[in-house]
Amino acid sequence: MFPPGLVDEVIDATESREQRVRVLPAREMAYFAIAMGLYSQGSYDDVWSLLTDGLSWSSGWSEAFRPPSRSAIFQARARLGSAPVRALFEKVAAPIGAEDMAGVWLAGRRMVAIDGTCLDVADTPVNQEFFGRPASSKGEQAAFPQARVVALAECGTHAIFAAEVGPYRQGEATLTPPLLEHLEAGMVLLADRGFFSYALWRQAAATGADLLWRIRTDASGPKPAHVADLPDGSWLADLRRATPAAERNREAMRVRVIDYTIDDGRPQGDPYRLFTTVLDPGQATAADLAAAYVQRWEIESAFDELKTHQRGPRTVLRSKSPDLVLQEIWGHLCCHYAIRSLMTAVARHAGHDPDRVSFVAALRITRQTVAHPGDFPP
Repeated sequence: MFPPGLVDEVIDATESREQRVRVLPAREMAYFAIAMGLYSQGSYDDVWSLLTDGLSWSSGWSEAFRPPSRSAIFQARARLGSAPVRALFEKVAAPIGAEDMAGVWLAGRRMVAIDGTCLDVADTPVNQEFFGRPASSKGEQAAFPQARVVALAECGTHAIFAAEVGPYRQGEATLTPPLLEHLEAGMVLLADRGFFSYALWRQAAATGADLLWRIRTDASGPKPAHVADLPDGSWLADLRRATPAAERNREAMRVRVIDYTIDDGRPQGDPYRLFTTVLDPGQATAADLAAAYVQRWEIESAFDELKTHQRGPRTVLRSKSPDLVLQEIWGHLCCHYAIRSLMTAVARHAGHDPDRVSFVAALRITRQTVAHPGDFPP
């Protein structure tokens, strides 16, 4: 997924190339950042040992190579910074679901989902100042500062193909607008009810992608103006903010509204309301859209893979400074994307749904094979 030529390209583009010959050049440190995501439970020494075994096929390092000290690795990570690893992810990450794959498509549109999660980072003064931490019960604060990640993932493959990382104090709505630039015609974006605002809806719809978002039904939710009923039980409506005056004068946004409840055995289930820009019931019925919205949970599964299995449950990111925290997070995202790409290729070769391939097994196999020189290029 990350060949040496591409790594060198992003290092040069971000002006992260070392100025003199070093034992730990920038290319190897970029791989080290990804390896920390693959071997998140290992020490610097463990990660370095496994990484050099995996890279020996291309670098020609001898078995007598003297490993660097932990201090040297830390300094080399600091010289590299986070920008090249982020650039590497952004160069490579893209939707990977094939046309014939189950769970990837809705009415000819590629289903993608947006959501956010938080990661515990090392409790140092600089991390606390940069990232902040959530409040806990009784007016106290959480044990660790947290970084917030908002991402786009392809529902059918769990491939995270775009992300924004920021401090905890930045909400999901703040980190979302740059991600909308990765949407395009032929996609349909699924989002939970916490993401809706008139401005975000208008901005997302302007990308050419279709939208399928859950909407609040309480007093704080938007009030769509009824336009027409549709034969499948959904209805067309216009959306327009009442304030300020400039918003009242803007062209209304036409949406299709789907109201339903889920029969979960209770006397009265929770009401669901979806807004979508797929206006024609002939393309997707209300039942089709309600069933497709369940696929939004696939991004939650992707976060679980990254946080629980790849990073390790309740594991705190090891980096002691904000830029190295960002480097570590982007390394984790690179690692997850590479494993998910491998799983999707395997699923397609075997004719299976990618959801039926075990992430835990793929992670274990990747960890085992990368460490054997010559067997499997990283």
